[in-house]
Amino acid sequence: MNRIMVIGCCGAGKSTFARKLHEHTGIDVIHLDQHYHLPNWEEPSKHSWEKKVKELIQGDQWIIDGNYGGTMDLRLEKADTIFYLKYSTLSCLYRVIKRTIKFHGKSRPNMAEGCYERFDLEFLHYVAVFNIVKGKSIAEKLSALPKSKKVIILKNDREVDQYLTSRKSI
Repeated sequence: MNRIMVIGCCGAGKSTFARKLHEHTGIDVIHLDQHYHLPNWEEPSKHSWEKKVKELIQGDQWIIDGNYGGTMDLRLEKADTIFYLKYSTLSCLYRVIKRTIKFHGKSRPNMAEGCYERFDLEFLHYVAVFNIVKGKSIAEKLSALPKSKKVIILKNDREVDQYLTSRKSI
């Protein structure tokens, strides 16, 4: 594992898992949220975002967490290992609401400066329908990858913990 992607619904724990992988591997983590968002949740142009992602994936080793479907193919092409945190919708909604309460009015860790946590019904709806709307296309992309790429699907905290524990013994 040298170039690792961590994808999944918002609230699945992508950033936390990426940090834990870093602890086990020593590979630097790139949180896409820190690079995508501008202050006040402004979004970059499509062109500048693609350019940024191409820069981020040039390294020989990285752990990148985040979805950003418009650049997912760029990252999938470079990645050798992909973790899909395929958590239940209820788990993700619960975690998003919990972190919104915890960090309300503050910029949470692994988020771009000037992006303060807030209640956003549109975002909650995105989380609520993520597995239905995005899940099939993610599964299709992952199943179409060459066998040389390792795809690991983890569905809950127990599976994540078991995976990380197994890494300790390697």
